[in-house]
Amino acid sequence: MHLRGLSTRRRVCAAGVTAGAVLAGLMSGPAAGALPEPSSTTMSVKSPPGGANVRVLIFHGSAAAGEESPVVNAGIEAIERIGLSGPADQRFRVEATDDAAVFTNGTRLGRYNAIVFLTGGGDVLDPEQEAGLEAYMEAGGGFVGLHDAARAEPYSDWFTGLIGARPAASGPTTVQRATVEVGDRRHPATKDLPVQWKRADRWLNWSKNPSGDVHTVARVRESTYQPGASANGWDHPVSWCRDYDGGRSFYTGMGGTVSAYDETDFRTHLRGALLWTTRLVRADCKATITGNYRAERLTRPNQPGQNDQIGEPHGLVTAPDGRVLYIGRGGADSTQPVVTDWGDPDIGKGKGEIHVYDPRTEQVTLAGALTVFGNKGGGDELVKVEEGLLGIELDPRFQQNGWVYLHYTPHAGIDRDTRTAERRVSRFTLDLATNRLDLASEKVLLKWPVQIHSCCHAGGGMAWDSKGNLYIATGDNNSSRFSDGYSGNNPEPNYKGVSFADARRTAGNTNNLNGKILRIHPEPDGTYTLPEGNLFTGRETAEGGGKTRGEIYVMGVRNPARIFVDRQTDILYAGWVGPDAGAPSPTWGPAKYDTFAVITKAGNRGWPYCMGNNQPYRDRNLPDPSKPLGWYDCDRPKNESPNNDGLVNLPPVTGNNIWYSPQGGAPDFPRDANGIPSYRQEESAYLLPWLKGGGQAAMNGPVYRYDETSTSTAKWPAYWDGKWFVGDFYDGTQPRNAVITDPRTHGDGGLPVHSESLKKIVPVGNDGIKNLMDWRFGPDGALYVLDYGRGFFTSDAKSALWRVTYTGGGPTPAADRLARGER
Repeated sequence: MHLRGLSTRRRVCAAGVTAGAVLAGLMSGPAAGALPEPSSTTMSVKSPPGGANVRVLIFHGSAAAGEESPVVNAGIEAIERIGLSGPADQRFRVEATDDAAVFTNGTRLGRYNAIVFLTGGGDVLDPEQEAGLEAYMEAGGGFVGLHDAARAEPYSDWFTGLIGARPAASGPTTVQRATVEVGDRRHPATKDLPVQWKRADRWLNWSKNPSGDVHTVARVRESTYQPGASANGWDHPVSWCRDYDGGRSFYTGMGGTVSAYDETDFRTHLRGALLWTTRLVRADCKATITGNYRAERLTRPNQPGQNDQIGEPHGLVTAPDGRVLYIGRGGADSTQPVVTDWGDPDIGKGKGEIHVYDPRTEQVTLAGALTVFGNKGGGDELVKVEEGLLGIELDPRFQQNGWVYLHYTPHAGIDRDTRTAERRVSRFTLDLATNRLDLASEKVLLKWPVQIHSCCHAGGGMAWDSKGNLYIATGDNNSSRFSDGYSGNNPEPNYKGVSFADARRTAGNTNNLNGKILRIHPEPDGTYTLPEGNLFTGRETAEGGGKTRGEIYVMGVRNPARIFVDRQTDILYAGWVGPDAGAPSPTWGPAKYDTFAVITKAGNRGWPYCMGNNQPYRDRNLPDPSKPLGWYDCDRPKNESPNNDGLVNLPPVTGNNIWYSPQGGAPDFPRDANGIPSYRQEESAYLLPWLKGGGQAAMNGPVYRYDETSTSTAKWPAYWDGKWFVGDFYDGTQPRNAVITDPRTHGDGGLPVHSESLKKIVPVGNDGIKNLMDWRFGPDGALYVLDYGRGFFTSDAKSALWRVTYTGGGPTPAADRLARGER
């Protein structure tokens, strides 16, 4: 056996004497020198290998004959520099060898806290040597594989598991500059790196994507280089780790060039990997391994003819004591009557139910039911209805006062002659001892008119910020059917003078509360005041005055069923369902875009004038709405609809962060000199390749906040802290992802900088959570999810409340196995 360097003799000096001399004054334990010659094989590796005098062994043996790659020397020297730098209690000694006989001497192997494979690949270990490496890992050893290490031991299933993935048979061979998305903001190997890390390397493709079997800490963005025919797609892991066979394994596909080891950021990456594998620090390498999550259905199917467990699922909220309150919109089960005749006083009459799940008893209580307008079944937009019980929130002092806020359409408020109704937000009191809602306790905070002649888009979500302001999401109360699924701006159709096909009457109207996200401050007496900073004060004098509503925080949204406010930042996160056009039109504008947005201040989000990244629609107006007029101006939109009673001159449109169509995520087009996209599908580019639509229906989710003080064993790990969950009602190719946004740009429509799929954690499929209606984290850190069921405008046996818990345990190694004590 010999130690490698520029020469054998020089490596002995550098790795043995020099490193030992420097470290002697910094840490206890004798300095190690050159590796001794191997003795007879004894596989008695101590548990855990290595000690406080931390040593790292670099193995660079290769099955290939000829000159050794210069990457080897670059890697050895870089790791030596890492070991000699940084805080004194994180320094370590480095030794290197190309002699695989070291793996057959358990006594010697047990001296090393971690082993680095810096090898050119091939069959570098014989069976006995591989058995030695296995014994080392079983004893709690650490392993770091660099780049071509993924090609080593090609016939070993165990080594494949140790590495995590094997390179594809073909792939790019040249050095290319690419962007690495660093999704793990906690692991010591990645926490100090930029989220978007631009660097050059030799990029490997994988024969099988390891995501879900390993914990991926970084991915390479294929759109930034040429990945070749064996590309892995948007989810292309490049660095990952896992607890494996008793030890800790970290692999990076980077480090394929000499210059990589001169990069400060790459050495930072390696340092963190080595700190964890040597047991100098603890880290979580379990957070994205799908087997570490358990999805459990909490509610049973309803008893025949009853909604004892669940109504037509439409929203949920979690209480500080762990109870989950969830609502049913108003659709009846299949045994109940549906009245669609406007001559019948009971038209659309349904029950908007509130259920309470108590985790202490694992029982469900039907807390109460409101009589709502919301039960007309399915069918044409002039038949079906999406009104009913639409939203629920709990007062910030719910545990003291039991106040519950409900957003709904009371049946008693409908006018069958004009086919209009009253939408309201009311406060009720829940008996905290019995889980029963006192319907007589209602305090109506806010009410406004809606048309109910035609479906759709009722909105419904509600959320609080840290200042006690309540956000209320309202849909545009409009049909896009009469504009062929495009902008929903046909001024003609109306019923008794009330337009139902012109979203400029609602979402684009500064004097109408529909198609908005409202912000009010509820007061104890059941009234509300207006906080500073809304889009309007209600007292604007422009254009004669009286043309604005002070409750409006965001205008220009279509159907925002789900909103969320991160109370740590008071940033609003929202998603809304788009129109129905299946493809873009050079005449009328973009296809249906479902949308998600990070909203940091009051503004106009564009509907029905612009969507996506300020992609305009074509105006249509009298005398002939079938003929296009000019394109809307997203910077200076005007509401010139005959159905508008608000301002003509509207606030400029803010572009949105995420939009997707049936064709893909974030479609974009070349623009002409006036900034108008071509809307030619063959010219489209897709800026977010992890997204695709279809029968899409955006369901915004929460931002997870990890609670270090919580003792819950079900809570999701800190890895997810600060990540925004975005999903879709449908589970096919639609999103169910956790994303990272850039705080410098996300308020202005900046694209997410990282995404990863949740489809194996929040399981899709007919026996999973197929139709995601709402999702929130509870105080226990578990994720609670409503599955709508398999029908529409009803509940069925698949309608259910689920809980997704984390079962992977804490960081590793165990605190009592750290090389130098608790950190």
